[in-house]
Amino acid sequence: MQQKNIEITVLCENSVAGPTGLIGEHGWAVGLTTPSTRILFDTGQGLGIVNNCDLLGFDLTKVDKIVLSHGHYDHCSGLPLVLQRTGKRDVHIHADGFGDRYHRYKGKAREIGIRHKQSYLESLGARFCFNQNFCSIGEEIYLSGEVPRSSSFEKPDPRLVRTDEAGKLRQDPLTDDQTLIIDSAQGLILILGCAHAGLINILHHIRQQLPNRPIHTVIGGTHLGFASDKQFDATVEALHAFDIQCLAASHCTGLDRGARLAQLFGSRFCFAPVGTRIHSP
Repeated sequence: MQQKNIEITVLCENSVAGPTGLIGEHGWAVGLTTPSTRILFDTGQGLGIVNNCDLLGFDLTKVDKIVLSHGHYDHCSGLPLVLQRTGKRDVHIHADGFGDRYHRYKGKAREIGIRHKQSYLESLGARFCFNQNFCSIGEEIYLSGEVPRSSSFEKPDPRLVRTDEAGKLRQDPLTDDQTLIIDSAQGLILILGCAHAGLINILHHIRQQLPNRPIHTVIGGTHLGFASDKQFDATVEALHAFDIQCLAASHCTGLDRGARLAQLFGSRFCFAPVGTRIHSP
């Protein structure tokens, strides 16, 4: 039976809408509430997560489990603060989430991986649940697992690198990029992290895992800010085939690309700053 009475709340994002006092940051976190569970998806940089949860009424003490979409600082750095509120909790993450990761630009490499050691986070109460495959983590709630790269036009961001076994910087394959999926009465709801695996790759993968279920809502970062015009146009063309009813792009989508998506998808598109709430009856 599909989930009903679902509420999704954007807790961390680059921009803010809603009550006075909310904090914006370059990061991402979403609260998911269903009749059967409460899940925190990502934790932002840690600058706004606790403050925004309090203002938006998302009680961290009632969170059943935490999901980290991938191992970048802007999605994981708020975890220690969250664990202070939640106590011991299962934290779902892909097996490749930890490791040295960098953003390389104009010859300079800036560290962007998880800022805290696994052992330190475990000492705060994190019970890491590592996975690589599509799996269920609740009633009609799933994690995508590792997403196959099947599209010809979705290229990895060349600026994102990680150290190999020899300690040299190589293109980061971002195998740890995962999406949270809720099977609602309206159709599938997808909560993206940054869609580093490629938005269309993700949609195809989830359709294969959950056939005959329409994809109704997609919310989160699409990482189209870096994409070439050719890649962006190919993505938009492929998107139309999925007939998504609510596309709520944010975070790493980029303002220019977000504005273009708003123009192309009209009433089916919205921006998703901090304070955004999406309800599924």
